[in-house]
Amino acid sequence: MRILGIDPGLRTTGFGVVDVHGADLSYVASGTISTQHLDTKALPARLKVLFDGMGEVVQRYQPDCASIEIVFVNVNPQSTLLLGQARGALITALVATNLPVAEYTALQMKQAVVGYGRADKTQIQEMVRRLLTLSGLPGTDAADALGLAITHAHAGKAMARMAQADGVGGSVKASYKAGRRR
Repeated sequence: MRILGIDPGLRTTGFGVVDVHGADLSYVASGTISTQHLDTKALPARLKVLFDGMGEVVQRYQPDCASIEIVFVNVNPQSTLLLGQARGALITALVATNLPVAEYTALQMKQAVVGYGRADKTQIQEMVRRLLTLSGLPGTDAADALGLAITHAHAGKAMARMAQADGVGGSVKASYKAGRRR
């Protein structure tokens, strides 16, 4: 199974791809999608870069599923709203290609990768390097994304079994109702 992990950000989004063979994990790729070259007031253009960039990552690496970080409210509500829009663009890019998407909190990822929910960025980088036997430390955004892929590799099967047992995760169909006309 090939898993794509995503650490969403409006300025920089990290991605990481790992292959899972039984209990073995192997590194495939990691990197970032950046919107820093665009004006910070050009939100639609920045969201398009994220959407298109994620589409390119999916096309290039052909993952079987994706995992993305759940965003919680920050101190600044405006920043939280902007990050939520970036996350929405990324999730839309994933589901547009029919990829199943799992969501994990930063706490869940840190617990799964480091064993400590308050781990800092350097601890995550070091554990990702060790778990994937990398020659060097990945960047912080890529390390978080790889951590999310690792989390899904460890927790995804159990969560899927629980969802099936609860009857959750059935098919979702859109419904459209025409508006009124004059």
